[in-house]
Amino acid sequence: MTTLNITGDAAADELLSTDAFALLVGMLLDQQVAMETAFAGPLKIQQRVGSIKPDTIAAVDPDHLVDVFKQTPAVHRYPGSMAGRVQALAGAVRDDWGSDAAAIWTQGDPDGPEVLRRLKALPGFGDQKAKIFLALLGKQLGVEASGWREAVGHYGEEGCFASVADITDAESLAKVRATKQAAKAAAKSSKA
Repeated sequence: MTTLNITGDAAADELLSTDAFALLVGMLLDQQVAMETAFAGPLKIQQRVGSIKPDTIAAVDPDHLVDVFKQTPAVHRYPGSMAGRVQALAGAVRDDWGSDAAAIWTQGDPDGPEVLRRLKALPGFGDQKAKIFLALLGKQLGVEASGWREAVGHYGEEGCFASVADITDAESLAKVRATKQAAKAAAKSSKA
């Protein structure tokens, strides 16, 4: 088993490495907060709710889940909307995948384009988020869906340091941050 090294917190990384739904939740939370904060979120949810299982999260009272997200340290800077998104994701995994998040990329031996299609069908997973997640599965977790690199475009390139899929230690985290900052600067200057 591969142990991911995304958050800098051994317990949070262990959960991401062993629980497919926790990893999906971390990816869902990865917007408008630092990557480490987003991917540490599933452990906070598990500790506060008592479980990170899709059935449990889908059934939690929505107001209680928002309170869980607001507790210090907060799960996300937008607790209301992100708690709702996590709960919608939990419901989709429960209802469409029998509460087995890994089935999204394993059931029926899907190829890369099919896994990408399945990910994009999840609440909160647009094209870019789905591509990054599939790249993470392929690069770090050994998911060998044929054609996954082509399906994810530049996120599948070796040594590109473009996303969380490329983070294996503090050095690679710094490289991903630098790549993202350069992309933001380029986008900003092209608008000017």
